[in-house]
Amino acid sequence: MQAERQKREKQGRRAEDIAAIYLRLKGYRILEKRYRTPLGEIDLIAAKNDVIAFVEVKYRKTLEDAQWAITPRQVERILQAGELFIARNSTYMNCDRRLDAIYVGAGGLPVHQKQIVDF
Repeated sequence: MQAERQKREKQGRRAEDIAAIYLRLKGYRILEKRYRTPLGEIDLIAAKNDVIAFVEVKYRKTLEDAQWAITPRQVERILQAGELFIARNSTYMNCDRRLDAIYVGAGGLPVHQKQIVDF
C-alpha cells in the first residue's frame, strides 16, 4: 500500500513539473508550486499578461481519465485557496482569474484546458 502511494506521489510531482514547463513554454510565469493553505492546495499558480491561472494538474494513464478526475469538491477548495492567495498577494488583485487544468497522460503531450469553471 505504502509503495503504491509513493509511486502515485512521484507521478503526480512529475506531472506538475511537466505542466510547469509546458506553461513556461506558453509564456506563463510560475508564481507558486503546490501552494498550500488551510482551505486547500493549488498545484500551480501561473501568470501571463493580466491573467492569473490557478491550475489543477491531473495525471492518469489516459487523457480521458485525467479529465474526469477533477471533482466539484476539489474545484471549490481550489477557488477558495485562490481567493486566499489573492488576499495575501495584492499585486494580483486586478488580474483576471481563471481555474485551469492541465491533463497529463502516459506518453502524450499535456493538454491545457483554460477556464474549467467560472472564478
